[in-house]
Amino acid sequence: MVDVVIRGGTVIDGTGSPGFPADVLVRDGVIAEVGTDVSAPTGVETIDATDRVVTPGFVDVHTHYDAQVFWDPDLTPSLHHGVTTVVAGNCGFSIAPIGADGVGLLARTLQHVEDMSLDTLTVGVPWDEFETFGEYLDAVERRSPALNFGCYIGHTALRLWAMGDDAYERDPTADELTRMRDAVAEAIAAGAIGFATSASPTHNGDRGRPVPSRRADLDELRTLMAPLRDAGRGVVAMLPGGVFTNQQVFDLQQEIGRPFTWTALLTIKGLPYHEGVIAEHDEARARGVDVWPQVSCRPLVFQMNLAEPFTLNTRDSFRELMDRGRDERLAAYRDPQWRERARRDLDGEGFIPFNYASLAVAESDRHPELVGRGVLDVAVERGCSPLDVLVDLSLEDDLRTRFWSVLANDDPDAIEWLLPRDGVLLGLADSGAHVSQLCDACFSTDLLGNWVRDRGVMPIERAVHKLTAEPAAVFGLADRGVLARGRAADVVVFDPATVAPGPLRRVVDFPADGERLTADQPVGVSHVLVNGVAVRRDGEPTGARPGTVLRT
Repeated sequence: MVDVVIRGGTVIDGTGSPGFPADVLVRDGVIAEVGTDVSAPTGVETIDATDRVVTPGFVDVHTHYDAQVFWDPDLTPSLHHGVTTVVAGNCGFSIAPIGADGVGLLARTLQHVEDMSLDTLTVGVPWDEFETFGEYLDAVERRSPALNFGCYIGHTALRLWAMGDDAYERDPTADELTRMRDAVAEAIAAGAIGFATSASPTHNGDRGRPVPSRRADLDELRTLMAPLRDAGRGVVAMLPGGVFTNQQVFDLQQEIGRPFTWTALLTIKGLPYHEGVIAEHDEARARGVDVWPQVSCRPLVFQMNLAEPFTLNTRDSFRELMDRGRDERLAAYRDPQWRERARRDLDGEGFIPFNYASLAVAESDRHPELVGRGVLDVAVERGCSPLDVLVDLSLEDDLRTRFWSVLANDDPDAIEWLLPRDGVLLGLADSGAHVSQLCDACFSTDLLGNWVRDRGVMPIERAVHKLTAEPAAVFGLADRGVLARGRAADVVVFDPATVAPGPLRRVVDFPADGERLTADQPVGVSHVLVNGVAVRRDGEPTGARPGTVLRT
C-alpha cells in the first residue's frame, strides 16, 4: 500500500456541500487529510487533479456480480466508471446457500431469469467451496476483488436450498420455514448486507416457471425478514411487482424496522404513474417510513435474440420454449401453428399488446443493411407481420440476430424529475446480469455526463451525493461515501467537462466462451482508488485488487 496525495482538484466530498479546491492525502488506505497545501511525505505517489473533480467512490446498489466475481474479480466494467462498492444478491438471486445437489437447478434458474450462461456458471463458479452464505463470502474474499463487495442473502436461493424443486411448486412446511429463517440469521451474523426477494411477474426461472420467491406470501416474508430486525442491521430489497401494495411494503418496513429499497420506479412515456408513487412515498416518509424506491438514469433497453428472448418470455408461446433445446426452438419458429399462437400472444389476447414499435434491429450477420431499422418499418417493406420479421431474420442468422427492445424508462422529462429527488436511490444497473443483452454498469458516468453536465438536471454536488453518501448511509457503510479524514480512501478523479460512459461493445471473455456487452472505455475517468490503492490510473486499469468483502 502506497501513500497518495491528490493535488490541485476540486473536492466534492459527497455531503452535497459546494465543491472546494483542496488536496487529499491518503495514508494506509484511509483519508488522512483534506485541505489546501497538504504536506505529504517524500516519495508518496502524486496525482495531478488540475481541472478535475475529486469525489468519494460511487456505490452501485443493484448488481448481480454474485457469480462473475469468481472469474472476473476486477468486477468489470463497474471498475472503469468510478464504482468502488457493489451490492450483489439482488432480486433474491444470490448463489448461496447451496447444496451440491442443487447446483444445476440454481444455475438453470439464473440462466433464464438473469440471462447468465449455463456453461459459464457451471465452469466459472467454484461450487465445491461453499454451501452456507458465510462460506460463500469467504470464497469471494479469497479472490481479493478489486472493489468492495457486499451481498444480500437471496430468497429464491434460500427456497431452492431448503426445498429443492418443490420450492417452485408449494409453500414451505413449518420446519422448512424455520430452517430458512435460521439460515438468514446465520447469514446476517456472517456479514450479509441484507435480505432480497422478488414478486415480479417478469421473473421466471427453470422450465419457465415463476421463480420460487414469487410463491411467498407476506407471512413468509415477515418470517424471513425477522432476523434483520432481531440483529438490528441489514437492508431489505424487494421487487413488489404489483403483487404487494406500497402500503403493505410500508407496513412491513415499520414492523421490521430496517431500511427497505425496491426495484424499480421506472417511467413509461405518457403515463404519470411515477408521480403517484412518489406522492405516496413522500407521505409515508413524513410519518417515518424508511422505504427507498430505486430509479435509473438509463432507459431499460435489452439487446435480445430469439435464442434467449428475455423480453418475450412472459408470453405463453415463448415461455414454453425456455427449457427446450436449440433444435426444438428452431422447429417451433418454423411451425406456422406456433407462429399463429405467438402472434395472438403478442397481439394481446388476454394480455397487454406487445409494443413492436420499441424494437429495432441491433445486429445481423446476413442483413447488416437492416441494423438500426425499426421492426415495423421492415415489416411494411417486406409485406409481412412484425413477428415474421423477428422470426425470419433470426432463422436466417442462426438465431444470432439481435434486436434493441425498449421496455421502460423512456420518458426523459419524467426521469429528469425523478433523479434529484429525496427518498429515491439510484439503482437498477443490473451489473453482472443480462450481460449479452444490456450493460448499464456505466450509469454513474451517464448520470454525470448526460444528465448533470448536458441536461443540467441537478448540481454536480447533488449528483455526487446520490452516488456516494446517500447509498452508503442507507446501507450502513459508515466509513464510506464521504471524503473526510478517517474515512476509507475510496476516491474517484474525473473531468466534469468530458465524463461520459463511452461505447458499448460485444466481447467473448467469460468462461466457456461466454459473451457479453461491456462498457470498458469511459471518457474522462482518470483515477479510481479503492481503499487507497489505484485500480484505474491515468485512464487505464492497474490490475490491483484492494477491495474488501463488506460484512455488516
